[in-house]
Amino acid sequence: MPDSDLTPYWNTNVARHPGILRAVPEGCRDALDVGCGDGLLVRKLAARAERVTGVDSSPEMIASAREQAAGRPGVGFVAGDFLTADLPAAGYDFVCSVSAVHHMDFTAALARMRDLLRPGGVLVVVGLAREASVGDWAVTVAAAPVVRTAKVLRRASGPAAMPCADPRMSYGAVRAEARRLLPGVDYRRHVLRRYSLTWRAP
Repeated sequence: MPDSDLTPYWNTNVARHPGILRAVPEGCRDALDVGCGDGLLVRKLAARAERVTGVDSSPEMIASAREQAAGRPGVGFVAGDFLTADLPAAGYDFVCSVSAVHHMDFTAALARMRDLLRPGGVLVVVGLAREASVGDWAVTVAAAPVVRTAKVLRRASGPAAMPCADPRMSYGAVRAEARRLLPGVDYRRHVLRRYSLTWRAP
């Protein structure tokens, strides 16, 4: 497949893809992208894992993902609610999710992602949260010029019909709950209004 197929657009979600791809463990057999949208990250992961599955609740997004991944070996998609989708327990070496967990019950979604990992598997979640403290707002205000400039210079865009939702949890609440569910998790807040969670299953 041509490289252009993997760089059709840029936005603040796509900006996190390089870091996610670097986290894929060596010898990855099975990877899962939760809330895969149009499947862009799934197609990128196909170069690093033997089999990649994308799951999304939007029929429009899954249809687009299937169309764009047609002919790629080892790539498949599941349409439906991630929390109830038929996925193998402890069946993945790598699980990731980009700006999708705030569309779901955070605790239930994070716990299920954790439980889908094989021993030694890696979980990476990139998410959105809301500002709830002076410190939160200070970071957001300081980063605003960088975010605006990046979006203009990179001509930020995304696939049509991508579902959107405002985050309900604050950064602090996300950090606290993630640390409860994933002991030793690496929590980071990024300039382009995203946080990330990185965790390796024992």
